[in-house]
Amino acid sequence: MPGLSAICASAVLFFIAATMPAACGETAVPVTDFLNSIGANSAIAARGELLEKTADCVRYLGLRWLRASTEDRVPLPQLIDLHQQTGVRFSWGLGSGGSDIGRLIETARTLATAGALLAFEGPNEPNNWGVTYRGQAGGRTATWLPVAMLQRDLYQAVKRDPALKPYPVWSITEGGAETDNVGLQFLTIPEGAPTLLPAGTRFADCANVHNYIYHPNAPGLEDNKTWKAAEPTSACKVDGLYGEYGVTWAHHFPGYSEARLLTLPRVTTETGTTISGVVTEEVHALNLLSLYLDQFKRGWSHTAVYLLRDRVDEAGNQQFGFYRPDYTPRQAAVYLHNLTTVLADNRSLKTKKPGKLAYVIPGEPATVHDLLLEKSNGTFELVVWGELVKGTNAVTVELSRTPASVKIYNPTLGTAPTQALAHTRSVPVTLSNHPSIIEIAP
Repeated sequence: MPGLSAICASAVLFFIAATMPAACGETAVPVTDFLNSIGANSAIAARGELLEKTADCVRYLGLRWLRASTEDRVPLPQLIDLHQQTGVRFSWGLGSGGSDIGRLIETARTLATAGALLAFEGPNEPNNWGVTYRGQAGGRTATWLPVAMLQRDLYQAVKRDPALKPYPVWSITEGGAETDNVGLQFLTIPEGAPTLLPAGTRFADCANVHNYIYHPNAPGLEDNKTWKAAEPTSACKVDGLYGEYGVTWAHHFPGYSEARLLTLPRVTTETGTTISGVVTEEVHALNLLSLYLDQFKRGWSHTAVYLLRDRVDEAGNQQFGFYRPDYTPRQAAVYLHNLTTVLADNRSLKTKKPGKLAYVIPGEPATVHDLLLEKSNGTFELVVWGELVKGTNAVTVELSRTPASVKIYNPTLGTAPTQALAHTRSVPVTLSNHPSIIEIAP
């Protein structure tokens, strides 16, 4: 029978094996993939917005894409100019009520040639705007067959075009409002689905959702607020993936299983919150900062916050923006600028395999999350963030090896490191309601 010391040693080895990633470590995600996910809604050079100001805002925030449409009526040369100035690309859609597929395809070719096209998008919120297609009105409280046929034909038009077929097609938004079971709760209608359009009908490559953080089912402040809004299953209490593609929220038509939702390709083209009541400017800023991290960590390839700059041509409370109507930045703009500045990297890792780092956060609380990123020079950026309304969590990141150096950044304080460590494998951080970036030299 082994002695007590041998048993203890075995227990220690078992604990390390169980809690520390395999010796080869966890594979990092290229930091450019995360940065490329960060987008916003903007009228760009319409509705009172100015092209040169939009360019300034995009550069300051570090945005990589903007949501745009043919309905915005922004001249293509201005979109291309913005792309050339900032590198920003565009999701290109029909907008609210638009149905001119020919115009969408023609203009998209120009954007693609300029390198400014990111993806295609179906009609925006047909439950609010409706569409008329092939002479038939649809959406809102009428039949949704015209909406489904429009999205089907948009998909086919893109995939039949030699220059455009490589670009992904994102679905309509608010498909969960369909009044009749046309099948928009699927990317491709599967065999056996009791839908009005036949099995095999293809609508999109990627699900498209407007999962705003605050909702009648989740109205107030709470721990893990933005983490919960990014939840892909029925556990999500806001207007999320499940209500659009699991069981539709309006008439409860069945779509994908919860297991399939976990891996369903997905993007968000609107999310965020207005500043009002308990959502102060500081809460708004913290929400938007964690939102981008949560969305990416939980499988959303692209996320656009509503809104770049407050609307000046709409009634009601429009305090959604990173910027006020006079283009002065809100706290959210400052925090996002700091995050993207620390993580800035314009080179791709695609020429080599992402690196690996073995680390563990013992006893990681449910309100603490982590994301391992890697810059093109091999530097690891381990983002660890907390989502507490009150209080703090003291955690320690344990590394499997001693790095040359470790720097810690707090994007709510600035872009300079707040702490530098050397010759240590234990990195203590205190987390509350914002991220810490732990930079680990290769």
